[in-house]
Amino acid sequence: MVPEWEEAYMNYNYLKKILKEILIFRHRRLNQTYPPDPSSQKGKLLKRPSFYRAFSGLTNRYGDYNDRNDDAEVILVSEIHHLEQPPERQSYQTMFFRSSEEGAENEIVFFRRLDDEFNKVNCFYKGKVEEVVMEAEELNKQMDALFALEIRISDPHFHSSSAPLNSGVSPLEEIRDVEEKPERDQTKMVSLEILNHVKINVTPESAVSTLKTIFDGKKSDLSFSNKELRTARVKLKQAFVEFHRKLRLLKSYSFLNQLAFSKIMKKYDKITSRNASKAYLDMVNSSYLSQSDEVVKLMERVEATFITHFANANRSQGMSDLRPRAKRDKHRVTFFVGCFFGCSIALVVAIILTIHARDLLKSAGRDQYMTNIFPLYSLFVYIVLHMLMYAANIYFWKRFRVNYAFIFGFKPTTELGYKEILLLSSVLLVLTLAAVLSNLEMEMDENTRSFTTLTELVPLGLVTVLLLIMVCPFNIMYRASRFFLIVNLWHFVCAPLYKVTFPDFFLGDQLTSQVQLLRIVEFYICYYGWGDFKRRSNTCNQSNTYEIFFILVAVIPYWFRFLQCMRQVFEQKDYGHAMNGLKYLSTIVAVATRTIYVQRRGVVMRIMAASSSGAATIYNTYWDMVKDWGLLNCDSKNPLLRDKLMLPNKSVYFVAMVMNIILRLAWMQTVLDFHEAPWLHRSTMIFIVACLEIIRRGLWNFFRLENEHLNNVGKFRAFKSVPLPFSYEDGDKGTMIQ
Repeated sequence: MVPEWEEAYMNYNYLKKILKEILIFRHRRLNQTYPPDPSSQKGKLLKRPSFYRAFSGLTNRYGDYNDRNDDAEVILVSEIHHLEQPPERQSYQTMFFRSSEEGAENEIVFFRRLDDEFNKVNCFYKGKVEEVVMEAEELNKQMDALFALEIRISDPHFHSSSAPLNSGVSPLEEIRDVEEKPERDQTKMVSLEILNHVKINVTPESAVSTLKTIFDGKKSDLSFSNKELRTARVKLKQAFVEFHRKLRLLKSYSFLNQLAFSKIMKKYDKITSRNASKAYLDMVNSSYLSQSDEVVKLMERVEATFITHFANANRSQGMSDLRPRAKRDKHRVTFFVGCFFGCSIALVVAIILTIHARDLLKSAGRDQYMTNIFPLYSLFVYIVLHMLMYAANIYFWKRFRVNYAFIFGFKPTTELGYKEILLLSSVLLVLTLAAVLSNLEMEMDENTRSFTTLTELVPLGLVTVLLLIMVCPFNIMYRASRFFLIVNLWHFVCAPLYKVTFPDFFLGDQLTSQVQLLRIVEFYICYYGWGDFKRRSNTCNQSNTYEIFFILVAVIPYWFRFLQCMRQVFEQKDYGHAMNGLKYLSTIVAVATRTIYVQRRGVVMRIMAASSSGAATIYNTYWDMVKDWGLLNCDSKNPLLRDKLMLPNKSVYFVAMVMNIILRLAWMQTVLDFHEAPWLHRSTMIFIVACLEIIRRGLWNFFRLENEHLNNVGKFRAFKSVPLPFSYEDGDKGTMIQ
């Protein structure tokens, strides 16, 4: 089942529920108790005769209905037309001839609902077929332009108004009445005049290209270069792959629904001992859902065109590109996850025993360690915790059929599952704990009056290793995912010069919850650049420049999110994004005033920090629940929730809302001076608050994507919008909306 098309499938469970009511009535009429107790012998005996049913054969799709003794007509299915509907919208209605029998009300309801489900399925399928036919026509035009461009580049002096295709094989043809076209078997002619009426959209989006578009206000024309040709081929290849995937899912949609109607009618016949399946399934077989072969024919032509023009006539390679293999779980990933987490537990125990044996908590160098070394290692803990929350999100998204791979736009078979995320986080956790264990010295050497240089450089070395792995160009360590993250991070940093997609602003929201991590990066630069790390001393907090950047680093993620919202307002003309941008501006004010209060103190700054943070918390909490989660809907059938829910237990949503409020109030420790508590070091309090914000963001992630998925379901959005290389002057924007 395509998750986004869930509402368009036949509601099999509801029809089974009606059949169950019919069965209950029949059992009651026979003075039998239903349903039987599964643990009782009577319940077992009722199911035993099913083992002795006759074999119906492998090739009989709907069963042998001619063997039934009851030849009396039970139903009559007829096609009807409504005046308010267009003629091509067929609908069917079933007349039940046994309505006068006792208890026939449920059967009448069953056939009425069955007709509704079939008409829904049939109309949806026909509408989708019409869409793919239009998209096929658009691909035809794109292929014509591509062939013309190939001929123009290969022979710049060729001035003929038309030329045969270079391969002698026609491109994707229109499927309507294609058998009646006598020119089908002839070589199709390409007119080079097409190039006079198209513009090319092969310039990759970048900050520079966006600025050029702003100032020039026009798209690039054809320059007849090989680079344009290569880029156009790549884009068209991607469009064909996505189009073929849509055709496959449409074919599967037709098959699954036909199978569902067949099985539900078999259940009806079995329960009622009637022979109604044959009449109804004959109608199903003669309907558009079964008789239409446009999708199958179009799939064949797409495959033939793709193999010829994008796979060098190599069928094996072409079909591999069109139908990539499903990603499989690897047992070694599971093994190493357990192995590394086991090592992590051992290292935690070793650290605890070392601290206890050396009595490090009472050491004179404890404060020096917590001020300088503890923040360096906490950076890795923030990353690990965020990855663990993301792994949990993926697990529950998959469990509740949230199509996260489609929402994020991951390439097929490249998305990381929760096990891969757990593997990466466990490896990083082992490295971090091993580094901490090697650097637990609290007292410096009395002779040199300094700490060992090698161990003091361990945190910096670990950061360097992470950065090198992140930018490594070789195909190791999930290169596709690393590149995807880098690209989206670059788009975020360059806001608003890039079009804002879901992964871009989703990553931006993650960074707004990693403010403390960004501040630690600043501390790394100051500590190792200007501090005396051999003696674990620094004067960062005494520098006005450091304090200014301490504020700027914290507000940078919110500022870029604000710029992204402004880009969305400009493109979509939706001023709801402006209200979202105002949310980030209020947070910038709150973060700045709280930081200044910590640095300068004073009653006035304390009042300003508390008031601005309180207002931002109320605004952010409202936006989280109402806009991002789609909850607190007073008109919903689920009080204070939304109409459609993915989780079966409604109380989870209320718990999540309460947790969101509580965790958002973690900033209160700043204005209430909890970090000055004598039993808790200031660095520890900062660490705890930062971890709580990461946990809150992890909870937000699940419900945010759940709401996005339900929005896609409501609009039947199951495919990406594929950018096409050529735009025609007749207004075609060169995008295939799927």
